[in-house]
Amino acid sequence: MSTIEKLQEHIDGLTIIDTHEHLPLWERDRSAQADVLSEWLTHYFSCDLVSAGLSDEGLARVRDPRGDLMERWTLVERFWKAARSTGYGRALDLAAKGVYGIDGVRRDTLPELDRRFKAARAQGGHYRRVLKDLCRIATSICIAEPGGDPEFFRTSFCFHDRFLPAHRRDLVAMGDRFGVRVHSLRDWKAVTEKYLDEVLAKGAVALKCGLAYFRPLRFAKVTESEAERAFHALFSEANSPDWRPGARLPLVFQDHMVHHVLSLADARGLTVQFHTGLQEGNGNVISDSNPTLLTNLFLEYRNVKFDLFHMGYPYVMELSNLAKNFRNVYIDMCWGHIISPEAARRALVEWLDAVPANKISAFGGDYCFVDGVYGHQLLARRNVAASLAQKVDDGSMDLDRAREVATWLFVDNPKRLFGLS
Repeated sequence: MSTIEKLQEHIDGLTIIDTHEHLPLWERDRSAQADVLSEWLTHYFSCDLVSAGLSDEGLARVRDPRGDLMERWTLVERFWKAARSTGYGRALDLAAKGVYGIDGVRRDTLPELDRRFKAARAQGGHYRRVLKDLCRIATSICIAEPGGDPEFFRTSFCFHDRFLPAHRRDLVAMGDRFGVRVHSLRDWKAVTEKYLDEVLAKGAVALKCGLAYFRPLRFAKVTESEAERAFHALFSEANSPDWRPGARLPLVFQDHMVHHVLSLADARGLTVQFHTGLQEGNGNVISDSNPTLLTNLFLEYRNVKFDLFHMGYPYVMELSNLAKNFRNVYIDMCWGHIISPEAARRALVEWLDAVPANKISAFGGDYCFVDGVYGHQLLARRNVAASLAQKVDDGSMDLDRAREVATWLFVDNPKRLFGLS
């Protein structure tokens, strides 16, 4: 056997930790109306189809399961052919083969693929077959409040969705939940602490911030008085009646609240996940998500473990520098193997030269639909085998060390980072 074959055999035998998912927390929550096109184009490959030229209106038609399957395929076929060799497209072809026994997604295979897709959903037990039997995933960390199926999921709580209110009624509802009348920013911060402790008590293993989709990741140090002036906009006559529109509070309030949450996380020694790099969808400001913008947070909150998502792509080497320089910064390759398989392989080779091997997590599927996880984990296992084989072949490590590192990347590192048993 060659070096890569020996490593692939070892990696394929691992039961791994999945650091990041957006799956429905219960299999019963999958859409009963979806067909294979509508579910598989929920996200990711749909973005490549738009990049290839598919119109927004065309995408909406292709995603609509009420339309004829083959008419929708005719609409999308030429864009699919253009994009099928991207990481997103390859993951779907792998899923078609590995999950349904169909040789890729094409005009001649689509009807049978759709039939098998619907039959598997009707039969039930699809999560178990894909996530456990095929993917060999011990647990997946899903972005949600605790309360999902414990056979498959642990959760990471997305704090910016809850702690950045847009209307006075948000304050009232959250305050009522915890027995606090919210009249001031200090009241609101007290509520956020109670909320945070509740989700941790229910089993959340991390916090997550996705604000890089909406603003730069530089969170300035803002005084409470500055933030409270912004917060008071929620009580103004223009915004406070329940039937009137809310107010999007300015960055100074967001900055202050992110620091507040991180101070709570620092006191509790929590892991906080940050979206960095490419934003899902079409058209955004990539410079907003440069991980170096978070440096002031790394310096201040030294008891927080910062799990930085998506390889930081395209800021791959910037992320390497941060993980090398800060004890509390970790690299997470979630989403990365389908963004660009080649970039993921090259990045891991370079990271293993620069960054201690206990600071990298190799896989997070980051999918909204379960079949995509299969294709992604297969690419991830192949990529890590290829990267480690290169390190063995160039003399950087021997085969036993490469096997050890592979186990760290897929199992031991995420277990330790999220306190999993």
